[in-house]
Amino acid sequence: MPEVQQTDQQAGGAIPQFRVDIQVHELLKNSRKKAPAPSLPSTAPKKFPEPVFPQRPELLAQDIEMPQRRPGETPYHRRWTPGLIYHHMRGWLFPYVKSRLLPGDFHPLIAYLFTEWKCNLDCHYCWAFDNRVKGMSEETARRSIDWLYSTTCRVLALMGGEPLLRPQLVHKVVYYAAKKGFWVYLPTNARLLRPEVIDRISDAGVATVNFAVDVVDEKPGLPKALNPVRQYFEYLIKKQYTYGYTVFFNMNICRTNLDDIKQLTEIAHDHGIATDYHINESPMIEQPHFKHLGDNSTYIMPEDWPKVDALLDWLSDKNRSGYKMVNSVKRLHDMKDFMRGKVEPWNCRAGQNSLIIRVDGSLAPCFPMYSATYDWGAIENHKFEVRQLNEMKKSCQTHCFSTLNHNLGYCYDDGRVIRWVLRQALRGFQGVTGSFD
Repeated sequence: MPEVQQTDQQAGGAIPQFRVDIQVHELLKNSRKKAPAPSLPSTAPKKFPEPVFPQRPELLAQDIEMPQRRPGETPYHRRWTPGLIYHHMRGWLFPYVKSRLLPGDFHPLIAYLFTEWKCNLDCHYCWAFDNRVKGMSEETARRSIDWLYSTTCRVLALMGGEPLLRPQLVHKVVYYAAKKGFWVYLPTNARLLRPEVIDRISDAGVATVNFAVDVVDEKPGLPKALNPVRQYFEYLIKKQYTYGYTVFFNMNICRTNLDDIKQLTEIAHDHGIATDYHINESPMIEQPHFKHLGDNSTYIMPEDWPKVDALLDWLSDKNRSGYKMVNSVKRLHDMKDFMRGKVEPWNCRAGQNSLIIRVDGSLAPCFPMYSATYDWGAIENHKFEVRQLNEMKKSCQTHCFSTLNHNLGYCYDDGRVIRWVLRQALRGFQGVTGSFD
């Protein structure tokens, strides 16, 4: 196989347009198998039912007073009810068990539904939006959920861009999916997460909110700041104890926000929520619409490595001390190798136990492959083949640091899952600190 296109975060020159093997890149970006959108029936399109709001008016009116805490006191603790425990098991555990028992290779646990490919912000590291692309139609969204329901999948993540550009559609998607038993995950930069939006998605049945934030106050190239949406954040935190959803901070480690990452970690801990960390990276495959590939202040350069190493050590110490984190201590340490261009193969399950649905209804195995033209099929007719996926992953897997897909691959060891479930059971399924190790 030809040599990999290395990022010059390692070499010190210009950032290349992609990071995977040239042969794999040609197959993914210049394939003649253009991924088709799903064919639509000639009958009147099926739309979502109008959500009932409020479904639980007593919760809408309920207001929990957050207790005053002194510095160093344990954050406010929630009590997981049997209904919430069952909801999480129905979303994650039961589909996992089915995926281990049923024949065949395609048993998705989680699907990423890209209702938008537009965004209201321009984070300079992010290529995952193009404001020229029309959002997903209501019919495609409903058909996607119905198709996923026919599989083992019971976790639905809304994606963008910024999903809340159309809050009415998000409300319908969450309501419809939750009624069918999906565990619904909503990521957002929170600029549009007004209290009335929080009330509607909470009442509809959202399971967790991924609050994407990189800095406390805005910085050049990093507009996802906490202080401009602090009131929304406080309201979201308060209402989670009423409706039973969870919240976590999703942060991208850049060369210009290392101190902010520490501050945001402490803010999350003070509010009793988890954190998730990513290490900044250039696109895996070419993204012609991405305009910040060249002169980009957010990319980590070799001279930044010692400072980033120190931050990762600090985060690891916090993880060991009981801070709630999506990332394991090992995964945090692996980030050091990743930013130096070193990644070991890691049992990626994309296209088997996870997938993405683009705004037009076509499919891809994972988030970095959104812009690929290879034909993996469309909703109701997937074309994922383990042989093709495995061959592709020989290259892309060693240039990818997907937290969710890594955790998913980590779970495909029965012993680890059994130990994790036992740890949860010993605590009465009331949650554990640290991360999934």
